[in-house]
Amino acid sequence: MLRRAALSFLLFSLASRAERTVAVTIDDLPVAQSGAGGCEFPRLQSLTERLLEPFRVARVPLTGFVVAGNCPGLTTEEKKRILGAWQAAGAELGNHTYSHPGLNTTPIEEYERNILRADAELKRLLGVERIRFFRSPMLHTGADRETKERLERFLAEHGYRQAPVTFDNSDWMFAFVYSRARDRGDSQLAERVRDAYVPYMESIVGFFEKRAVEVVGREIPQVLLLHANRLNSEMAPQLLSMLKRRGYRFVSLEEALADDAYRLPNHYAGKGGFSWIHRWSMTQGMPNKGEPDEPAWLREEYERMTRP
Repeated sequence: MLRRAALSFLLFSLASRAERTVAVTIDDLPVAQSGAGGCEFPRLQSLTERLLEPFRVARVPLTGFVVAGNCPGLTTEEKKRILGAWQAAGAELGNHTYSHPGLNTTPIEEYERNILRADAELKRLLGVERIRFFRSPMLHTGADRETKERLERFLAEHGYRQAPVTFDNSDWMFAFVYSRARDRGDSQLAERVRDAYVPYMESIVGFFEKRAVEVVGREIPQVLLLHANRLNSEMAPQLLSMLKRRGYRFVSLEEALADDAYRLPNHYAGKGGFSWIHRWSMTQGMPNKGEPDEPAWLREEYERMTRP
């Protein structure tokens, strides 16, 4: 046991000296977790420009996943302008369903129709013939083996690849509490969320760096999940600085997924929505190790804010 722990530490130490790479992916376009009026076009346009600017300046490849039916009050032209801003920033846009249903609670037939409805709408809005990547809402990919395998066949038949996540996190919870605090003028809570956000995200990054070495035997090109929201529009420069300080070079999702790690067996079927590193470890029968939780006070605020 001690020898195995020592070997894991040695592998991590050697891997950490090599160049690290990460693909940045952003879910729930056009916007989510951004408080009252988040979908109003002038505010949404400003938020989108602010969110994209640091990635554009640093030439960070992006993949954005669009909920095609999100912000229904926008006109077609307004939707095209918002999504066009992402394209102009060099982002590849993927399918995140039409209405963000959870596969755990949605019949697979209805879920497939939701994907196809989004596919048609996105091709129309984006002016493209093909959309390559799909990401399951909440990272739910099938509560049982039959559903999991059916979804995999369906995506393959329609030219999609499921976009995995390795740096999974609760940025959406931080963003929800932050926007609610901002909307009600609670500057003290808003500042507390901002102060805790990047340290929490760095704890997630550090955990999965080490866990990848334990599961895969080396560090891998990671895939970071973020959401298109007010908090990330303000904190993206700090997030990028943290990743650069840890030695990361930013790559496209396509480049990250070319690594052999993403061809590892993944037999996980269940209701959980979590990192692919966990799915690989479970497939290998390894003992579970959970990533750091969000702060207890944040979860308490979130639960209080969402209580009926």
